[in-house]
Amino acid sequence: MSRAASPSLAVRFFRPLAYAWLKLARFKVVGEMPAAAKFVIVANPHTTNWDLPNTLAAGMHYGVRVNWVGKASLFRWPLGGFMRWLGGLSVDRSTSTNAVAAMVETFAAAERMALVIAPAGTRSTTAPWKSGFYHIAHGAGVPLVLAFINYESRTVGIAGTLQPTGDYDADLAAIQAIYAKVLRPRV
Repeated sequence: MSRAASPSLAVRFFRPLAYAWLKLARFKVVGEMPAAAKFVIVANPHTTNWDLPNTLAAGMHYGVRVNWVGKASLFRWPLGGFMRWLGGLSVDRSTSTNAVAAMVETFAAAERMALVIAPAGTRSTTAPWKSGFYHIAHGAGVPLVLAFINYESRTVGIAGTLQPTGDYDADLAAIQAIYAKVLRPRV
């Protein structure tokens, strides 16, 4: 796993483009980013390849330099350097590594860090969530920021925050209750 990229250059460069992107895509940005210097952003749901550019645009809208975890194949030539510059951190999902411990160490070494993780780990809507996002936040002592993209209502943003207690099952139920409010279909 590579180190977090330096903050703000990508945000300064791409922020005007992010505003334009979100406007052209007809997204309304809702919710507030926490004032914390470090946090894990839970990206839910992850259903399309468009989630990455939309999530990056939303982060830049908030003025936050986000790092994100992606499969190793995204970081190959010719786009690997660009993906890392955009804040990507490569994870090799074909081998068992201690990615949680590595990310906790990355948080400890960083002055500021916003790490985006899609807990489903795939674009399948039926996949059960992987718990790594939770264990990273709990191990690093940072809050979970519950971000979402609702393509039906054309909203993207922050649904809430949660400080992990160490009781994964109880916290997961609270997280899913918050998401149920912002991701339910319009009637």
